Amino acid sequence: MIIESFHDPETATLSYIVFDKANGDALIIDPILNLDLASGEISHSSVQKLLQFIEINKLHVHAILETHAHADHLSGAQFLKKIFPSAVVSIGERIKLVQETFKKLLDLKDLKTDASQFDHLFKDQDQIQFGTLKVKALATPGHTPACMSYLIGDAVFCGDTLFMPDYGTGRCDFPQGSAKDLYQSVTQVLYRLPDATRVFVGHDYAPNGREVRCQTTIAESKQHNIQLNAETQEQKFIQFREARDKTLKPPQLLFPSIQVNVDAGRLPTPLTFKFRS
Repeated sequence: MIIESFHDPETATLSYIVFDKANGDALIIDPILNLDLASGEISHSSVQKLLQFIEINKLHVHAILETHAHADHLSGAQFLKKIFPSAVVSIGERIKLVQETFKKLLDLKDLKTDASQFDHLFKDQDQIQFGTLKVKALATPGHTPACMSYLIGDAVFCGDTLFMPDYGTGRCDFPQGSAKDLYQSVTQVLYRLPDATRVFVGHDYAPNGREVRCQTTIAESKQHNIQLNAETQEQKFIQFREARDKTLKPPQLLFPSIQVNVDAGRLPTPLTFKFRS
């Protein structure tokens, strides 16, 4: 199993292609579309990098896995689905709760809240074979109630639940987010994986000017994560996380990201304006 990472500097997002070199079976995790907020223009620069890699390596894409409904970038799932129509667009089953929540908050009148926009909904502990690649879904709520980590071989892709040790964890102040749930997800789910498990994060903000990294290990996180290590007490973490979250600004692309991503990456129908002469 080989893992290739792709970094988007505009949003500090990491996307991944996981593949079996022997037969070309592949999965895509958290692909993105680029959006210029000022102009509203969509760019496919990030997904084009994935497509180029797939073409060069002659890969067969079986699934597109979303760790959660992202609030800081648009999903490229539907763009890729048009190119790979048999690819299964998947997310955690609690996306229904996220849909219900944001339908009310953002007045998304036409949004269906049964998650039928997705091809597959993972339940906690589900194991599914995509070609030669076996995926085990691990529910890791906290950042959002629907966050799902994916264990593939000796690697876990944890989205925004856990970041590099020198950055910490994901924020928990979005609707239905919970610092308590995040603590449990990290300590009782991720930190119970073997220490040698490779951890692939959803973002890297490269603090203190270091180079961007995408990978750590469970052992390194348990020992060195500056916000939540193996010795961190639950109440201390909750107090810290909630206090810090109050100081954070909303993501710049919050509204368009949520609007698109709870709909499985489908872009809204363009509006046509007519002005009187």
